[in-house]
Amino acid sequence: MKRFFYKWIEKYLFDPNPLQRVIGVCFFPLTVLYCIYTTSKRISQKPVYFGIPVISIGNLVVGGSGKTPITIELAKSYKNPAVVLRGYGRESKGLYVVSKKGKILEDIKISGDEAMMLSLALPQATVIVSEDRVKGIQKAKELGCEVVFLDDGYNKHNIAKYDILIRPKVEPKNIFCLPSGGYRDTPMMYSFVDLVLKDGVDFIREVKYKYNNRFIETLPSNLVLITAISKPDRLLEYLPQDVVVESFEDHYNFKKIDIESILNKYPQYSFITTQKDFVKLDKFNIPNLYLMDLTIDLKTDCKIDDYINFCTNFS
Repeated sequence: MKRFFYKWIEKYLFDPNPLQRVIGVCFFPLTVLYCIYTTSKRISQKPVYFGIPVISIGNLVVGGSGKTPITIELAKSYKNPAVVLRGYGRESKGLYVVSKKGKILEDIKISGDEAMMLSLALPQATVIVSEDRVKGIQKAKELGCEVVFLDDGYNKHNIAKYDILIRPKVEPKNIFCLPSGGYRDTPMMYSFVDLVLKDGVDFIREVKYKYNNRFIETLPSNLVLITAISKPDRLLEYLPQDVVVESFEDHYNFKKIDIESILNKYPQYSFITTQKDFVKLDKFNIPNLYLMDLTIDLKTDCKIDDYINFCTNFS
């Protein structure tokens, strides 16, 4: 029932049927109030520079758009970067240094899935989770990091930063802001940020497959995708047509009973998952588990070094 509810919400936000469109129209007065709130917040907050360059990777659309792999691709070019994020799905509150230059300091319950994935993918980086991004940035500066990558930081208008927005390959059919549609801010804001990266144009997703930590060319038949990411159907273009999908809500913390149920339901199947899901599934020792290894091929110069040099001269 819970999974059905999340799928219904995703369809309502991005590709509504006629009934869902009627519901969206009913919510439109709340959408107007929401837009007034986001606009007033944006224009009333004065950006503050905290003595360290901050690169924000965000999106206007609700849910996943590739922020984490883009962050990895950008941050890997620097010797001592920090990544600051809220840490959705973690069982902790407050500020934690999840990893420091490759040394993992906290477990996944403290970090959340995205922070752990970033820590494993960026051995030269410091990864910090904090609901208060300002405190996270200040901690990164205290630890001597050279640049901060702020995951999902577009709406932090009190922080002076270089704003990058990721634009989806396929725009939502529902063009309204929450709660009538799937946008967190008006699409007009694409014209007012430092850089927009369009999926499929400015960057290309490249997916390879791993088994037992080795790259393989082909996947087995009878395959089940286990995932807890937003809009899981976007993974299907990289998988065989007959793949079975067992999806959970975004950032879901898998339980032993979930995995046992899936294994009993598909006794003759192999399984595949994403990098983000793997950091939570690894402890279950799932047999015949394959990994989707996603990398980003950037086609656009993001001009981050220009911004860092500007901040250095400004200081």
